[in-house]
Amino acid sequence: MMDKRYPGPETIHKVELANGITILAYESFAAESVVIEGLIKGAGGLSDTLNQAGLADFTADLLMRGTQKRDFTSINEDLESVGAYLGIGSGRHVTQFSAHSLVEDVDLILDLLAQALRTPTFPEEQVEQVRGLNLTGLQMRADDTRQMANLRFMETTYAGHPYGRSLRGYPETLAAISRDDLAAFHKRHYGPQGMIIALVGAVPIKTAIEKVTAVFADWQNVEQVVTTAVAAMPRPAQIVYTHAHIPEKSQADIVLGLPGPLRSAPDYLHASLMNTILGVFGMMGRIGNNVREEKGLAYYAASHLSGGLGPSPWTAYAGVAPDKVELAIAGILEEIDRIQQEPVPAEELADNIAYRTGSLPVSLETNAALADVIVDLELFDLGLDYLQGFSHQMRNVNADQVQAAAQKYLSSEQLVISVAGPEGRRGK
Repeated sequence: MMDKRYPGPETIHKVELANGITILAYESFAAESVVIEGLIKGAGGLSDTLNQAGLADFTADLLMRGTQKRDFTSINEDLESVGAYLGIGSGRHVTQFSAHSLVEDVDLILDLLAQALRTPTFPEEQVEQVRGLNLTGLQMRADDTRQMANLRFMETTYAGHPYGRSLRGYPETLAAISRDDLAAFHKRHYGPQGMIIALVGAVPIKTAIEKVTAVFADWQNVEQVVTTAVAAMPRPAQIVYTHAHIPEKSQADIVLGLPGPLRSAPDYLHASLMNTILGVFGMMGRIGNNVREEKGLAYYAASHLSGGLGPSPWTAYAGVAPDKVELAIAGILEEIDRIQQEPVPAEELADNIAYRTGSLPVSLETNAALADVIVDLELFDLGLDYLQGFSHQMRNVNADQVQAAAQKYLSSEQLVISVAGPEGRRGK
């Protein structure tokens, strides 16, 4: 059953250019503005080597620091003069870009985006400035319990796997990256193959497609390498503990979990609803209710299911007083066992389904949110009718499917537990 209130194949227009770029356009005249969202596959941290961890992130940070036509100052002056925004950042599999402007400034934004992606110059002065900013960010990370708990979790869960490398890199790897390394990464991984760009806003479909085509259709890079495939990652054979000692902190942070399902998994929606029940709905789901509300152990406690192109993790996380680490971990593990062993009661299941279906229209209220979702539809090959069928699919998820997803994707005995804070392992 399709809900035609939502964007679908009738209203999202898709064009594939000969050079490999996919354009997605959607009209929305609620405001005289335009949002552009998109990505380049293969330009993310997956393409970093161990010795150059952070290279993809560093490269993305430099793209708007100077191009063949504009220097850093003129790029920012052009954006500020019209009150527009343009940002580019690297993820694990892709580099994303995002922009918004008034309708009359869309040509400027597209021109700036095309220059940044196609002809960055990596000025030495800007390279060193960004290096300094990023190194400062890593120093701050080392003193942040939440960031360090997550970093140690990823390094331990994905040891020997590309996901185990920090996307932001490490002080020693960032210090060694040269301007030539940045230029070489750009030359090898930036190009039209696998690029997705969505334009949403008060621009007619035909005009939107023509404008994007005008600045990107002639882009070619015969040397471009698109790397998105990554190996699966098995869960640990037992509980594995890791700890980042950060003294003189009043809070410890916990991240625990294991590799999760691909976004394309046939039962991903079942796993997603399972996670909503476990650590999202209401006051952070069952985990929040157990650890935070009933036992008063945590400042926050919840869970998250990433769902991506690779084996991104399912995680539960909490911020607690250092002497409450053991008790908080035990409370989270209790909820993992419960959702695996006991079917979710009908009323609780219905409430969570209502939350998910009711949240959909709210999540699509802005052009930025629409553009982001439309890009995901293409990236994960969900189909342009996915939003129209979402509520029907969600309402058809039953308690047996939720329990099966919990039994398949969770474990209280085979997972990584990462703690960052002033105490020793697990608060001892």
